Amino acid sequence: MSDDTTEDAGKSAPEDRSESGPFDESEANPVRPYIDLGGIKVLPREGLNLRLEVEEQTKRIVAVGLDYADSSLQVQPFAAPRSSGLWHETRSQIMDQVRAQGGRVEEREGPLGPELLAEVPVMAGDASQMRLARFVGVDGPRWFLRGVIGGKATGDLEAAAQVEDLFRSIVVVRGGTPMPPRDLIPLKMPAAPGTA
Repeated sequence: MSDDTTEDAGKSAPEDRSESGPFDESEANPVRPYIDLGGIKVLPREGLNLRLEVEEQTKRIVAVGLDYADSSLQVQPFAAPRSSGLWHETRSQIMDQVRAQGGRVEEREGPLGPELLAEVPVMAGDASQMRLARFVGVDGPRWFLRGVIGGKATGDLEAAAQVEDLFRSIVVVRGGTPMPPRDLIPLKMPAAPGTA
């Protein structure tokens, strides 16, 4: 099967996504001890630190940050149309944003499909520095999972493989509630151990 078929359908995902992830809730192994964050579930692993990124005004959780293998992975699950994906359109929006901020960005084929490698300007004190980031995305059934990879996994192949494996272990819980495409699937605080 060539890559052209996924382009035509408007979805971008590894061909083995349903077996190797990121998973839809219907594909996940129900006996695995996932950390339930609402819109996504994360498999705990040695050395993994989890951070919830909260929007100040609304106190809404807008992203999950995962620190692992000297790298960071920020993930966000979005509602998507049943028949088409969001990653192709989202990539061009990210490219425009990075360039508008004075950064550099290139599209390349990665292990998860098309991805962006960007140098993004960040303020460090009074000076602006460039930080490398990889933007990855996978379209699933009625959802789209976006990831931003920073740290060692932007250039180190071993760290990159570990973070890609972490990204692929994520389960997206789309739920049955109708949602407009591009809406963030609601995220929540995990239950304290023993209260699940």
